[in-house]
Amino acid sequence: MHVRKNRLAATGALAAMALLLSACGGDDQAADSGSGQETETQSSAAPTSETSTSEMGNGMTTADDVYGPGCAQVPTDPNNEGSVQGMIDDPVGTAASNNPLLTSLTKAVKTAGLVDTLNKADAEYTVFAPADPAFEALPQETLNALLTDESKKQQLTDILTYHVVPKRMDAQGVVDAGSLETVQGGSLTVEGSGQDFTVNGAKVLCGNVPTANATVFVIDKVMMPES
Repeated sequence: MHVRKNRLAATGALAAMALLLSACGGDDQAADSGSGQETETQSSAAPTSETSTSEMGNGMTTADDVYGPGCAQVPTDPNNEGSVQGMIDDPVGTAASNNPLLTSLTKAVKTAGLVDTLNKADAEYTVFAPADPAFEALPQETLNALLTDESKKQQLTDILTYHVVPKRMDAQGVVDAGSLETVQGGSLTVEGSGQDFTVNGAKVLCGNVPTANATVFVIDKVMMPES
C-alpha cells in the first residue's frame, strides 16, 4: 500500500507538471501568434517607401525627378504635350516629337523609320536624346546627307540606335552601370557620379525625363558609334 501511494503521488505530480507545461506552451503560442499578427500588420502598413525604391530600381522616374539646366527650356504648362508632365503618358517616339528641344532628333527618327520601334508599348528604353544644338554642331554636309540620302539610311539608323539602351534606367542606374550596351550593338561609357555624369563625353542637359516606355536624358552631343 505504501508503494502504491508513492506511485500514485508521483503520477499525480507528473500529470500536474504536464498540465503546467501545456498551459505555458499555450501562452507562448498565443504570444507568438500575436507577434505574427503584429508583424503582418506592420508589413502591410509600411510598403510606401519600399514600393518607391522598387520603382526607382526599375528605372522609373516621375516629373519630380527631372533635373538639369536644359529643363528650363521645356514648356511648363502641364497641358502642353511637350512639357515634362505632357510627355509622361506618351511612348518615347511620340513624346520626343512634342519636345521643343528635340526637333532635329525627331526628323532623324522619322527619316530612319524608327518611330514605331521607339513607340513599342512593351519595350523599355533609356534614351540619350541629342538636343537641337548637338545636331547643329555636326558638319552640315554630313547632316544633310544623313537626312536626305537613301544610301545613308543604315548609317543614320546605327547612329540613332547607338543612343538607345534596351533597358529602363534612372540617373543612378546609369552611373552604377558604368558601361551601357546599346540597341546598335556598341557600348557607351559613363563617367561621373550622382546627377553629374557624362555619357561618351556628352553632358546631360535635362535628365530623368519620364515617358510611357522610356527614361530620357537630353544630351549636348550626337554620339557616333565606332565604324
